[in-house]
Amino acid sequence: MRPLERVLEVLEVDRGPDHRGEYLAFCPAHDDRNTPNLRVEEAEDGRVLLHCFAGCSQDEVLSALEERGIRRRDLFSRNGRGVEEGSNLPPYRTATLQPRSVKGEDKREKGLRDPAQPGAMAQPPCTLEAYAGAKELPVEFLRELGLSTVSYMGTKAVRMPYLTEDGREGAVRLRLALEKSPQGDNRFRWRKGSKPTLYGLWRMERVREAGYVVLVEGESDCHTLWHHGIEALGVPGASNWKEEWAAHLEGIGKVYAVIEPDEGGEMLKERLAASGIRDLLRFVELDGAKDVSELHLSDPTRFLENLRAAFGRAATLIDQEKERAEARAREVREACEGLAREGRILDRFAAELGRSGVAGESRAAKLLYLALTSRLLERIVSIAVKGPSSGGKTYLVERVLSFFPEDAYYALTAMSERTLAYSEEPIKHRFLVIYEAEGMSGDFATYLMRSLLSEGRVRYETVESTKDGIRPRLIEREGPTGLIVTTTAVKLHPENETRLLSLTVADTQEQTRNVLRALARGRIGEPDLKPWLALQEWLVTAERQVVIPYAGDLAELVPPVAVRLRRDFGAVLNLIRAHAVLHQATREKDADGRIVATLDDYVAVRELVADLVSEGIEATVPKGVREAVHAVARLHAGNSEPVTVAEVARELELDRSAASRRIKTAREQGYLRDLEDNPRKPSRLVPGDPLPEDLEILPPPDALKACKRAGENGGIDTPLPPSNGDEEGGGGGAYPSENGARLHAPDEDGRVRFTL
Repeated sequence: MRPLERVLEVLEVDRGPDHRGEYLAFCPAHDDRNTPNLRVEEAEDGRVLLHCFAGCSQDEVLSALEERGIRRRDLFSRNGRGVEEGSNLPPYRTATLQPRSVKGEDKREKGLRDPAQPGAMAQPPCTLEAYAGAKELPVEFLRELGLSTVSYMGTKAVRMPYLTEDGREGAVRLRLALEKSPQGDNRFRWRKGSKPTLYGLWRMERVREAGYVVLVEGESDCHTLWHHGIEALGVPGASNWKEEWAAHLEGIGKVYAVIEPDEGGEMLKERLAASGIRDLLRFVELDGAKDVSELHLSDPTRFLENLRAAFGRAATLIDQEKERAEARAREVREACEGLAREGRILDRFAAELGRSGVAGESRAAKLLYLALTSRLLERIVSIAVKGPSSGGKTYLVERVLSFFPEDAYYALTAMSERTLAYSEEPIKHRFLVIYEAEGMSGDFATYLMRSLLSEGRVRYETVESTKDGIRPRLIEREGPTGLIVTTTAVKLHPENETRLLSLTVADTQEQTRNVLRALARGRIGEPDLKPWLALQEWLVTAERQVVIPYAGDLAELVPPVAVRLRRDFGAVLNLIRAHAVLHQATREKDADGRIVATLDDYVAVRELVADLVSEGIEATVPKGVREAVHAVARLHAGNSEPVTVAEVARELELDRSAASRRIKTAREQGYLRDLEDNPRKPSRLVPGDPLPEDLEILPPPDALKACKRAGENGGIDTPLPPSNGDEEGGGGGAYPSENGARLHAPDEDGRVRFTL
């Protein structure tokens, strides 16, 4: 069914189409009783265009249509041409409706409009007798159900009343034709003021006594089933199911839903599967027949036998989903089994990424892959990818993402202030990827992002204008959610910076040479992504709980030199967990079924983040920054004159932007000073504070191995630090590190100091 036909089916159309293909209908967004104010037309690409001349906004009209079962996506053609696949229908109808007064019009049908179109192929009158003959049902039986023939604007129609549970007439639907016309489906019209609901509600007492019901599309299938003594309810159009109708089926033991083999049937199946009755559902497919009526017409004498056979084949929705999930799980396990048993999956990933055209950046790619895998945990590791413009940040992220299924991430180039609050895109156990941090516009957007990363959810209360006035609304978005953001900035907002691990892409001439070689060589071959996608899909249903036996020892060996370590240490542990989850096919499990992380998991993570953790708390000066400071010191010592950025770039054989980024970091940390106050003039750089020696934050694996051996021998025998009286000057005890730095016990004022 075309999008236009879906919309017209739920509207009360007054006239149309005219010579432009436009219809006029009564607007569902306001009390449109006398004059049709809603213009409906079909664009060339199949979209439905709506305009209310009374002033209703697009959102108001769309919301009213949603109440009638038309979602926003239903306004768009699936093939972009406004017609079903395989259909030869033109995008516009050319016939014109001319409403006219006809004597003998049924007084009960005031407000209905004639759908007949001059020039259309003539069809036999749709009387109750003709309808009964077409469906091979007794006329008297149909009359007992309230059906009758009415005169409707010069033609005959079958009147079908929709009664409520207490027997009141709540809506009326007219059947104007027995078959669809070549111009489309114009068989039905609602009486003005009718609110679509389930057909057959007045029989609910019988349904409850029977303990089951059959859901079908439309009225004729209900008539057929009732004739054979089977309880049924009709959905007035596959696209019209409303969640509020599920309340009528509460307490019913079994709900059989007959799914027709077309787009409408799939739409109804999708909506029922997402409804409140999903646990009761059994989907029925009829062999050799489109619907119940056709099954009856094919062989009335064997109808019940054939129907019972179809019901016998019907499984509950839960069983069907379980069966599909188990089959899919077997399929993905087979597809990724070889990869899952690799000892170093990240190394293989980097190798395949390199063959696909990504030059260098092996460490960055591995860390991004591991962080994306951490989405399966309750605490996710987020990454900020930094680097100069044209440094390849976006390309690197995109290539890594290609190894993950699309439901693992949601990529955007930018978002508005309140996107995180109002978007309907699922974000639980998923990564939000923002290409360029500037795309998170405004302080409020970054505030929502911080809340999401820290608390694992967003709770945002606002007020909205409703038909009852201004009312509060609480919006909750459940996480956990990770973030990958690319930026040319050296530092992000301070509150955001501490929530992400900062990863800088290489900006050296050597890396540029590697990129040029890769471009000249081209891709050696596209990687086979099937096992990689299967691996991530398998991990979603596999074990995610990880125990790290050496976590306590690691905590004791990490020097507590900065408050930020409280966050970064948690990120390190989560990366270890993610690495263990990734390699769980080669890891042992404890008595509770949890994956046991090994030292190999720590070794792999330490190789990726040891310097990032140290740089994050400024216990280590990045190599590039240190080289820039040394270059300024050498040049300044040579002629005692301030140094420019261009001179540093030449000295380090870097381009100006790469040298500028390093100098900016050194200035912010006080290792360089700029004597030039005018920002429009070239910098005049001189050395600043002396560079500290690097402090190792994450201990080497051997230290953890020693702890493990000592623990096996009855505990770690660590001597107490010397007392104040044992050390000259009373400065307190000191703990040596491998690089010669000594961390002293806190002074009386609580400060921690180092000697190198």
